[in-house]
Amino acid sequence: MSELVFFSGTMDCGKSTLALQIEHNRSTRGLQGMIFTRNDRAGEGRLSSRLGLVTDAVEARDGFDFHSHLVRHLTAGGRTDYVIVDEAQFLTPDQIDQLARIVDDLGMDVFAFGIATDFRTRLFPGSQRLMELADRIEVLQVEALCWCGARATHNARTVGGKMVVEGAQVVVGDVGEPTAEVGYEVLCRRHHRRRLTAAGARAGALSPDVLPVDAPTAPHMR
Repeated sequence: MSELVFFSGTMDCGKSTLALQIEHNRSTRGLQGMIFTRNDRAGEGRLSSRLGLVTDAVEARDGFDFHSHLVRHLTAGGRTDYVIVDEAQFLTPDQIDQLARIVDDLGMDVFAFGIATDFRTRLFPGSQRLMELADRIEVLQVEALCWCGARATHNARTVGGKMVVEGAQVVVGDVGEPTAEVGYEVLCRRHHRRRLTAAGARAGALSPDVLPVDAPTAPHMR
């Protein structure tokens, strides 16, 4: 049975790498896939991972109809056995419905990859709709880590190096770019709530919150 599968995780946990691995595994077995993405770090019409892997993809802008695109392709004599969609959090709920129709009407597996929540810890509409419709939800097992070493569960946006919790839901940026005007960082819940990024931790390196070690005990005075 064909499935709509949602692979979810924080930024920097290997979603795009897994998407490319699935494409590699299936294409080497003679299957033909169609790859879609939106707002990839490598530019329009590209699906890339931080490991340096990259492939061409169809850019799915606002108003793009996945189901109609596949029907036109098949009607023209093309072949598609499966669909991969990266950055699925940026899609509209209607576009997620179209992916479900591809599974149900065209009998293709659809593998969607995306982060669940934004920098404000609110669900992206596309991710919410995937959670409502997906046959299966897979949380990626490669855990991104907060600067403190704990499991990262939240995506933080930085502007000018400082964490922000207000602004447009979608602003293109990437993790690991602390000097960029708009960047992103993954944090554990505790440090997201405290708005404490890696840069902030370095600035306050002597804070007990950053270095939770016991102070040395004073010598016993007689």
